[in-house]
Amino acid sequence: MKKTFKSGFAAIIGMPNVGKSTLLNHIAGQKIAIISDKPQTTRNKILAIYTTETEQIIFTDTPGIHKPHNRLGEFMVKVAKDSMQDTDVIIFVVDATEGIRETERQIAENITKLGLPCVLVINKVDLVKKETLLPMIADYSSLREFEEIVPIRAKTRDGTELLVDKSCDYLYEGSQFF
Repeated sequence: MKKTFKSGFAAIIGMPNVGKSTLLNHIAGQKIAIISDKPQTTRNKILAIYTTETEQIIFTDTPGIHKPHNRLGEFMVKVAKDSMQDTDVIIFVVDATEGIRETERQIAENITKLGLPCVLVINKVDLVKKETLLPMIADYSSLREFEEIVPIRAKTRDGTELLVDKSCDYLYEGSQFF
């Protein structure tokens, strides 16, 4: 019996130090991306393949999007922006402890222009009071219409399985798995 198989690319984007690499490592089930408190540790995109019987998602960890101050910074931002165009779904990771920053507003605007489905991931939710979470979700929802909003704690994997499931909903369907 043939089963429908979903496959595609999911780019993990966001500002520096929001937890993109930690998230990718948990999805991959092993440490493949450097995790550091130092901003801009990821300098090129890093790929991780997640496979089950019914889906295969190639996750791309990208450098943090920031205001560049040198050529390396310009290169890293270009890599991140290019990754947004070469994907099927965008995983936009933000830090719950920071609130909406101007760069995140610009990222959301660029995602809207691309017309791609976007899952908003609010990371580090364990570090904020629970009563601030719903107003925060409302604030982010005012930036654009997200297909899903998933609060997580990447350090402990809390919520990451739900994120993978929600990301898969927006992938290409049609290949056949035997």
